[in-house]
Amino acid sequence: EVQLQASGGGLVQPGSSLTLSCTASGGDFTFTDYSMGWFRQVPGKERELVADISWSGGIAASADSVKGRFTTSRDNAKNTLYLQMDSLKPEDTAVYYCTRQSDYASRGQGTLVTVSS
Repeated sequence: EVQLQASGGGLVQPGSSLTLSCTASGGDFTFTDYSMGWFRQVPGKERELVADISWSGGIAASADSVKGRFTTSRDNAKNTLYLQMDSLKPEDTAVYYCTRQSDYASRGQGTLVTVSS
C-alpha cells in the first residue's frame, strides 16, 4: 500500500514563504505512473484541491485561491512532490495533504501550516 507523507509545515507570518514536501513509498506504487495533488483541509470547511501536477511535471495547475502564490513541482528521481507557497495569508492556514492523482482517500499524514502574526 502506498504511503504518502507530507512535511515542512509550521508557523509563519503573513507574507512569508514555505515549501512543503511529500514523499511516496511502499507497495506497488510507481511514482511516475501518477499525477499528484495537494489538498488542504480546515476543520468544519470543505477540503480544497489547491494544486495538481501531471506525472511528468509538464502540466501543473492551481486553484484560483492560490494562483500566482503556490506552485507545485515534482522530482521523479526522488519520488518527491513539492508545494512552494509564497505570500502566505492567514486564510491559507490548514492541514495540507498530498494525494495520488486527485484521490483524497489516498492521502497519508498531512502537515499543518499556520499563518499568523
